[in-house]
Amino acid sequence: MRVLFVSLSEKSHLYCMTPLAWALTVAGHEVRVASSPRLTEAITRTGLTALPVGRDHDIYRDMTAYRDSQDYKTANWSRCEPGQVDWSELRERYELSVPYAFAVYNDSMIDDLAAFAQSWRPDLVVRDPLAYSGAIAARISGAAHARLMWCEDVWGRTRRTFLELMESVPEAERVDPLADWLTSRSEPFGFSCDEEMLHGEATIVSLPGSLQRLPGQSRELAMRHIPYNGDAVVWDWLRESPKRPRVCLSLGSSNTEDYGGDYVSVPDILEALADEDLEVVAALLPAQRERLGEVPANARVVDSVALHTLLPTCSAIIHHGGYGTYATALVNGVPQLILSTSVSDHEMRGESLRDSGAGVYLHHREAGAEEVLGQVRRMIAEPGFTDCAERLRAESAAMPSPHELVPVLERMVANR
Repeated sequence: MRVLFVSLSEKSHLYCMTPLAWALTVAGHEVRVASSPRLTEAITRTGLTALPVGRDHDIYRDMTAYRDSQDYKTANWSRCEPGQVDWSELRERYELSVPYAFAVYNDSMIDDLAAFAQSWRPDLVVRDPLAYSGAIAARISGAAHARLMWCEDVWGRTRRTFLELMESVPEAERVDPLADWLTSRSEPFGFSCDEEMLHGEATIVSLPGSLQRLPGQSRELAMRHIPYNGDAVVWDWLRESPKRPRVCLSLGSSNTEDYGGDYVSVPDILEALADEDLEVVAALLPAQRERLGEVPANARVVDSVALHTLLPTCSAIIHHGGYGTYATALVNGVPQLILSTSVSDHEMRGESLRDSGAGVYLHHREAGAEEVLGQVRRMIAEPGFTDCAERLRAESAAMPSPHELVPVLERMVANR
């Protein structure tokens, strides 16, 4: 069958898709991966076939200009249940998110993607939950349609809460920015927005069941997270067991590349841990390294290490809350200290991990050097953190692999 993956122009989102795209490829299916042109090189470096569509957008300029937007109330999608939010707050969330995020990511891709879907006729579309352009392509081609999650389904649960709350609002005051936008983009092709377009026929989830707080809005298909971090080398220093507890410090790439900098200080954290009997491995981008001063004697700074090669040797990780880092630590049974903003589902993700006993979640404004030091000491000294992390690792390992999901998707297409 022909399978079209649609990703936002974010490497971390693409990397969550890569193992399933390869599982379908080696099963004999034709696979194409569509995104904005800026992601083309990242796609081709995975070995998959890229489909550049539309033009590049300028959302990153706005992200850098409005760094605090990650902590705006409207950016926190973790609060999505009735009782946590009211109608006016959700309306404002959609009124800001649709034109300034969803539309910016998707609008430039729609026409090219639609034309490709009409000519190539995919049998299955697997899309990022925010790649609504993929939903349009699926409807145009009559393809089966699944979302692949890199997060809790806060988008689907928010939508459900929004519709429930809208029923209590006078009809004259009812607005639906998401449906109105997607309908305006779909009408040229002869249809309008409906809930299946928003949620897909199926939702592929990689979180272990004990960490999921939200019910799915479409049929759920479980798939174990397989870490993919781009270029990977097992360096010689990784082939020997560390002589002291090893702690990884990784703040990812998106905040530095998209928002103009990290939300916590790498030098402050390294200094706070300098006198501990630890080996700290700081996996940093070149731009992050440039901001460093003198590196403490117990720290190793690296910029070319894939986390799935490093984390099996670690006793703990300090990171920014990104899903790729979070899930890679999860499947390796590593306790996590998350220092994050409240954007997207980060708050819910961090609180779920905290409640599982496998880590600690702090908002970045609470993450002073002394607090970080104290939490790292706890995670190293208290075996409960490792025990709980190992339990989550085992739960994740019991989930179906991408290879095992392939026949499920084949049946979904055949049944359609």
